[in-house]
Parts: sequence; C-alpha cells; structure tokens
Amino acid sequence: MRIFELAITAAAADIDELGHVNNAVWVRWIQDMATGHWQAVAPPAHREAYVWVVTRHEIDYLRAVLPGETVTGRTWVGEAPKGARFDRHVEFVGADGKPRVRARTTWAILDKATGRPLRVPPEVAAPFR
Repeated sequence: MRIFELAITAAAADIDELGHVNNAVWVRWIQDMATGHWQAVAPPAHREAYVWVVTRHEIDYLRAVLPGETVTGRTWVGEAPKGARFDRHVEFVGADGKPRVRARTTWAILDKATGRPLRVPPEVAAPFR
C-alpha cells in the first residue's frame, strides 16, 4: 500500500457560518487528494488514456478544522479493484495527530477515448498497491 500525503491549510473561503471548514470543502479536499495521488503515481500513458469518476463518498466528520489550521491528508488504496471500481481511503489529521475526517470513496475508471467504464487494468492498479 502506497500512501500519498498533502498538507492543506484552511483558508477564509473554506469556512462556513459555524466557523469551521464547510462539509463541501471536505469533499473538494478528498477529490484533491485522489487526483493528486493519481497525478503523482500514474505514468503519463495512463493519465492520457484514463479518467476517474466518483461513484460514492462515505465521510465521517470527527473534529472541526478552524481558519488557518493545517491538516495533513493521507490517501491510499487498500483493496484490489472490483471491475471498474477502486475504493480509496482518505484521512485528515491535525498537527496534534488526531483525525479530523475519515473517508472511503469509490472511483470508477473510464476510457477517455470512449467515455465508457472498463475493468481496472492490473498495470493501472499496480503502482497504488
């Protein structure tokens, strides 16, 4: 299992009327983690041939993140792909090491040329396992 990490600092635009990071921002950050991992690990030929789309998000909001606070996002793919689908785990932790958000998201791979889903090729999955 290969873990991808990214530090993210909550900007003023990320904060809702309750004074913490808005739920919609967490979804964006989860997507940023997934796409950042793909860009960092997948070879250019794979990035040119395939695109991923979200089919499901399951998110547990554990602790608030306040303006200016930095979290470290970690993402990894734990299980082997199932057909066109790949489950991804994401966790955001604060400077104190305590988790703020945990998520499990399901992504489906599409062939860019046809726009159709396909089974995740073993050579596409390999760099993430």
